[in-house]
Amino acid sequence: MYKDKQNKAIEFSKNVDPIKFELIRNSLFSLVNEMALSLVRSSYSGILRDNMDFSTGIADASGEMVAQGLSLPLQFGPMPDAISAVFGRWYNKMNEGDVFILNDPFEGGTHLPDVFFIKPIFVKMKLFCFVCACGHQIDVGGRVAGSNASDSKEVFAEGIRIPPLKLIEAGQRNETLFSIIEKNVRLPVNLFGDFRAHLTALQTGEKGIYELIQKYNSTELEKYFKELLDHAERITRNAITKIPDGKYKFTDYMDCDGVEITKVTIKVEVRIKGDSVTVDTSGSSPQVQGAINSTYSMTKAVSYFAIRSIIQEDMPNNGGFFRPIKVISEEGSIMQSVLPAASGARGVTLLRLGDAVLGALSKAVPDRVSAANEGGPTLYSFGGYDHLQNPFIFVEIFGGSWGGRPNKDGVDGISHPLCNQRNIPIEFIEMEYPIRVLGYGYVPDSGGAGQYRGGLALFREFQYIGKTPCQLQIRSDRSVTPPYGLNKGESGSLSKNILNPGTTIEKILPPMVTFKLEPNQVVKFIIPGAGGWGNPENRKIDNILYDLKNGLLTKDYVKRKYKNIIPHLKQIK
Repeated sequence: MYKDKQNKAIEFSKNVDPIKFELIRNSLFSLVNEMALSLVRSSYSGILRDNMDFSTGIADASGEMVAQGLSLPLQFGPMPDAISAVFGRWYNKMNEGDVFILNDPFEGGTHLPDVFFIKPIFVKMKLFCFVCACGHQIDVGGRVAGSNASDSKEVFAEGIRIPPLKLIEAGQRNETLFSIIEKNVRLPVNLFGDFRAHLTALQTGEKGIYELIQKYNSTELEKYFKELLDHAERITRNAITKIPDGKYKFTDYMDCDGVEITKVTIKVEVRIKGDSVTVDTSGSSPQVQGAINSTYSMTKAVSYFAIRSIIQEDMPNNGGFFRPIKVISEEGSIMQSVLPAASGARGVTLLRLGDAVLGALSKAVPDRVSAANEGGPTLYSFGGYDHLQNPFIFVEIFGGSWGGRPNKDGVDGISHPLCNQRNIPIEFIEMEYPIRVLGYGYVPDSGGAGQYRGGLALFREFQYIGKTPCQLQIRSDRSVTPPYGLNKGESGSLSKNILNPGTTIEKILPPMVTFKLEPNQVVKFIIPGAGGWGNPENRKIDNILYDLKNGLLTKDYVKRKYKNIIPHLKQIK
């Protein structure tokens, strides 16, 4: 049996060996992480290799996830929907050696750059499980390089839509499909190199599954797959019962619909009743004209993440956790868009949804929820041609900072928990693209003041050194509505995008925009600072002095925000 943090026993099902359970559990999670490492080591593009915008998983024969790698939480929730879409078209036509591919947001996908690769595993001609990988591709065509433009108004402008199809059939490449994709993307060599990385990850997973079958046999593994799922559900339900019953509401706002500066509402009600949770997003804005619309699968994924982040118990990271959680959204809303909605830049909407769900949960369990994180990284895509007329695309999802927590400061320089990504190293950027990095670091005074301050904002400053103009697409937010503080903590700082900073022609750019960048122009991206937690008057003097000495805060700032520090300022030279 397991015991939760209150020492309450959580029993296993009958005929389950706890030792074998742990061995199989750890083997599965080691395997999905090995798949992730394989993908990182063999991918071509920085968005996968360095930003790590991908996920890996294993699902049982019904499509329920039994294990996920330590990668992108946003892509874990949608995997069952992607497998369900494959079932819908190919249920009786799956064969050993097949690999399915899809990216259509309206048939199992999330947005076009996220491409799912799904391989069924058979034992004695019977479907046993699936190994899965999903990664953000550097370009899938469309009107703007990188396929992420916030101002696209229809999905048809965003790139090639791939329904659930066989990329590999019985071990043989679908050359027709490969040829169609090749003719619709800007960097087919990079794209197909990344495709091979995903296929290698699937091969790693398949090999590991067959090794487990040899060790335990398929019947035994099926029993333990079921127990992993049921056990996660029991732990989750037990944890939910410790949250006070009630209805908890929160509303947050986005500053742009992808095309125009306008308030976009994200509204959430979390209902706790016994051992189950309902996350209701009804009342959120209708789907918008720009490309920040979400699919229902992603709305579910974010809701699952937010609930998971407040549960203190250890549990297998699998689909059993989803079972006690119901997610409601309105068809045709920004949380469940319908054709022809564009969704290439929907990540920022999902991060705002995560902030809103956590904001609601802070009213139920205030000692478990941090203030708002940076609220979504800034995504930018530089696309053009080098001096040899070879196309280049540089895509980065730039974050992040965490909100102040109930017992410690927010984390500086770590991406939003929903993303679990890293920033691309400067050396790789300058080596691979016609871009010079002029600056990268923290922004002093940017985290919200509090007993526990918010994480500091980061900035990146680039000079484009190409010979001809390139296209720059920016997706950011929190330029008007800052990351919120909690328990009397103050809000974090706002984001900002600046063209030619510090010059007479300096220009503040909209939070979401696509435009032509001229050679030698400079652009500076500043992400939001995270919110603070707790009354600033309660911050320890030693913590304030430490931040001052290390240049994280300035004297003028602390005089305004932390009145209790003034008698101690003489300690700072």
